[in-house]
Amino acid sequence: MLGMITNAIETQEIFYNILKQAEEEVEFYTDGCKLLIEAFSSLDDVFVFTITKYVPDKEIKKKKLVVKRKSLKPIEQEIICRFDNFDVFCEFCKRINHLHIFDIKKLAKNSILYVWKDFYYLIIKNVNNNYEKINLFYSLLLEFGKTVGASKHFEYKLLEHGKTIIKKNAISVGIKYFS
Repeated sequence: MLGMITNAIETQEIFYNILKQAEEEVEFYTDGCKLLIEAFSSLDDVFVFTITKYVPDKEIKKKKLVVKRKSLKPIEQEIICRFDNFDVFCEFCKRINHLHIFDIKKLAKNSILYVWKDFYYLIIKNVNNNYEKINLFYSLLLEFGKTVGASKHFEYKLLEHGKTIIKKNAISVGIKYFS
């Protein structure tokens, strides 16, 4: 690498060849762009070059940002949702409580909270998909957690390996004590 630094003409030629090859193979065009070239070598004499081009602002086409929200289809009778930690589950319960629009008893017959492998899993059983606020509930669920499906196999895994935190009506208990 020291040899590259001391001989500027050969170094420029190497970079021009790399850029020409990138242009031909992956259509990486750099005409009129400022370049940032980072290089390092590994112990086995392999050189790695990272080339970043800065395009002038006038050439950047502004795209309209489209936000897509993940949604659940209200067809499941049972939902399993994973929360990153207990605080996130509590925030979920807090949000439901602050909205004052959910009747948890009409929404689902039971919910159970487990902890397993540093994640908290909420199983919501016998979901009433005809409940008028079900779509809003699903949206909140996806805002705070991630659904992991509703397989009996996974539920049995939680029963066997996980620890039950709230055995009955976990959402109602969460609202009562943590919001």
